[in-house]
Amino acid sequence: MIACSSRSLFFGVDCALKYANPYLKSNPLAYFERISGVGNDSARMDRNKKLKAAVGIRQCQRRPVSVSASNTQGSANELDGDTIKVALVVTDNCDSTISAGVLDDTVKPMLSSEKHSLSLEVGASLFRFIKGKEGSTQKKIEEEMGVKIVFPSSKKEESIVIEGISTDCVTRASEKIQAVMDEAIESSLDYSHFVSLPLAIHPELIDKLINFQNSILGNNDVSADENLESSDSIEDTSDIENNGQELIKGRDVAVELKVEDEKHVKVGLTSIPLVSYPPKPPRLPNASDFGIDKSIFIKPTTFHLTVIMLKLWNKERVNAASGVLKSISSKVIDALDNQPIFIRLKGLDTMRGSLSRARVLYAPVEEIGSEGRLLRACQVIINAFVEAGLVLEKDAKKKLKLHATVMNARHRKGKRRRKNDSFDARGIFKQFGSEDWGEYLICEAHLSQRFVYDENGFYHCCASIPFPGKEERKQTD
Repeated sequence: MIACSSRSLFFGVDCALKYANPYLKSNPLAYFERISGVGNDSARMDRNKKLKAAVGIRQCQRRPVSVSASNTQGSANELDGDTIKVALVVTDNCDSTISAGVLDDTVKPMLSSEKHSLSLEVGASLFRFIKGKEGSTQKKIEEEMGVKIVFPSSKKEESIVIEGISTDCVTRASEKIQAVMDEAIESSLDYSHFVSLPLAIHPELIDKLINFQNSILGNNDVSADENLESSDSIEDTSDIENNGQELIKGRDVAVELKVEDEKHVKVGLTSIPLVSYPPKPPRLPNASDFGIDKSIFIKPTTFHLTVIMLKLWNKERVNAASGVLKSISSKVIDALDNQPIFIRLKGLDTMRGSLSRARVLYAPVEEIGSEGRLLRACQVIINAFVEAGLVLEKDAKKKLKLHATVMNARHRKGKRRRKNDSFDARGIFKQFGSEDWGEYLICEAHLSQRFVYDENGFYHCCASIPFPGKEERKQTD
């Protein structure tokens, strides 16, 4: 049986009304005695009977009881002096919690409502879309669904918690958040990972790429003749008008001034020798005149072939992708006939746009032997990721075109960057269009993470599988 003296009951009610009145919080017993007229033993006993009848306390095993309450509408000063309504809920297990509140006739007993919450695995990269600009999206969902969205305090956590007064509002809020995520993933979220065939493991290829960049960025003479077709032509200043009088080249003119009186000056023209200067030579164009700067070159230490792009926005999907790649190692080796695969990089070409307005410049890939083994192996990888549901539908429909990108206008940094950015590659193509970059062994396939790099400068490797010939190359090195 729960002991429920008038003093202990008043203190229980105090927990429910701790936000209602400051005086009640500090002096609960005196407060109830004052507002209800409980000042003597006889009146107090009558009062206890009324409270017990209103509360309806049930018998249960003797156990500690905790009281939890939240703020209610209305003030304690508005309570009726003769009747106090207390809502208590006691369950039968020994860890029961009593929810209590003192209510007036206009307040519903909301304090007994159960609190519901749902943890949703999102991924840190999607938090900004759920929050929206200045928190607008989050606020809209919270107001419409009657929930509270709680983001983790640690950057390592990737889940959010949705809190509400019912399972229905929590569920509907989670569906709304999922819709926001789906839209962001399809359109706004950048690719986070990709399957790569590393080429930067070959030092001789890195050296060639460095020389390629230095030649373009540091050699102005090569571009001089190629700029003739550019829209930026050298300005012709041979004929310039000056106050309506045409200056004739080769005529030497001097001005003679004679003072006739205080108010008049006579001007005369005489021919006298003048000093002539040679014309200033035109400025030779440089790389920046063609929209070329260092930022649009691919870093040599990250040089690779791309098999497929992926959007893996949380740890769960990254782990799934790593597992998929490792699981198909034997199938990839079978597609390669368990033989080493070599490629040749030769020449240059543009992915989109013309040479004068190039956006991507790359070195074409040619499989030595032309047996199609490399493409078959890559297709095995692509099919496995598509079947695992890790590839967007639009990416799954793309046809694979192996290429080694050397320049990409999307990588440009600074004020010049704009949508559909491009650069003039005509001079580069004239000098390096037939460049033989060499033959190289493909040693392995990586699940690479963008924007994160290993100690050697290549993209962080989340998982990898070896290709035939890798061990022989290690022994040679």
